[in-house]
Amino acid sequence: METPRSFAAVDVIRAKRDGGRLTDEQIDWVVDAYTRGVVAEEQMSALAMAIFLRGMDTAEISRWTRAMIESGERLSLAGSRPTVDKHSTGGVGDKITLPLAPLVAACGAAVPQLSGRGLGHTGGTLDKLESIPGWRAALSTSEIQAQLEDVGAVVCAATSGLAPADKKLYALRDVTSTVESIPLIASSIMSKKIAEGASGLVLDVKFGSGAFMKTLDQARTLASTLTSIGVDHGVPTTALLTDMNVPLGRAVGNAVEVAESVEVLQGGGPSDVVELTVALAREMLALAGISADPAAVLASGEAYETWCRMISAQGGDPSAPLPTPAHVHTVVAPASGVLASLDAYAVGVAAWRLGAGRARKEDPVQAAAGVLCLAKPGSAVTEGEPLLELHTDTPDAVPAALEALEGGFSIASAAAAPEPIVRETIRGTV
Repeated sequence: METPRSFAAVDVIRAKRDGGRLTDEQIDWVVDAYTRGVVAEEQMSALAMAIFLRGMDTAEISRWTRAMIESGERLSLAGSRPTVDKHSTGGVGDKITLPLAPLVAACGAAVPQLSGRGLGHTGGTLDKLESIPGWRAALSTSEIQAQLEDVGAVVCAATSGLAPADKKLYALRDVTSTVESIPLIASSIMSKKIAEGASGLVLDVKFGSGAFMKTLDQARTLASTLTSIGVDHGVPTTALLTDMNVPLGRAVGNAVEVAESVEVLQGGGPSDVVELTVALAREMLALAGISADPAAVLASGEAYETWCRMISAQGGDPSAPLPTPAHVHTVVAPASGVLASLDAYAVGVAAWRLGAGRARKEDPVQAAAGVLCLAKPGSAVTEGEPLLELHTDTPDAVPAALEALEGGFSIASAAAAPEPIVRETIRGTV
């Protein structure tokens, strides 16, 4: 077996700093050497900044993704059902994984949803589910496999051996102001998703005030990069570009989002959550080669039954009462009229400050904290009537949440017609 070539880290950094493209061998070496600790943190910091400033071409991004996949294990989750996964780039009130995974499973696919925790103003799927009494996020690979075969859906934490290079680099980017780099974002997302072993992937790429990508053009660039990586690695990948200027649904937080997800699974819930859940389910089922109608399955109650089995399989009690806040503060409408705008970022920061999110990875979150939006843009409101509910176990957090909401909504005589949630679809076929 040929011994892999070794490089000097400074030469790799200089090549990208000066606007050159990295060779496959340089990429393979630097990702592996960084994972093993041979390349120091300050050296990878410099390379990450060079990539941030100089970019990467599609071939470099694909190879960087491959190197991060190869830094750890690949899961083999193939069973009697076709596997299909979904990833969201994150938003405010984005609880879609919760109803989506059991819905797609109820239609006949296997959904291995390895999820994360929240940081900043966007919530984390695992934080939300941990508000269910007894539910556990950490599963072994054998437990994931067994649950996929039995229930068809699992939502859990990624195993420790999955793309360890990404875990190290993700933390480094967070403290070196190199997060907003499309090559590094795309390779981070896709290295984990491809390593999971799903046969198809649907991406919910969000744009707007409450999203990471602020404009539709930025989201389109990211989505195109992600789908091309999927195709390069033999994984059919579809991306939906979705609006995140307004919070998704009415609930923003942890337990409140679980409650809203259950409403959707039981045939109710906000129309925007239902619409996006069904739209993503259709794309996932298309990639899995399943012709079921997700809207009909959702209405039938089968998805709710799958939800209950999924939660129970991970130690949770789907019938147990969810945590309630020690303190509720109501924000009332300052005037009568129509709610013209409700800024997703402002609501997300308010929920974060109330205790629903964290500033650092090691911070705890409050299960009952969050914001309930009692009106959405286009709703008629009356002066003095409740507009928002702020939920928290720490009343001292309310003033900071109110500060975040200043200028975060407006009332007018009329509101513009709502834009569709799904703006574009990009499909990458193998």
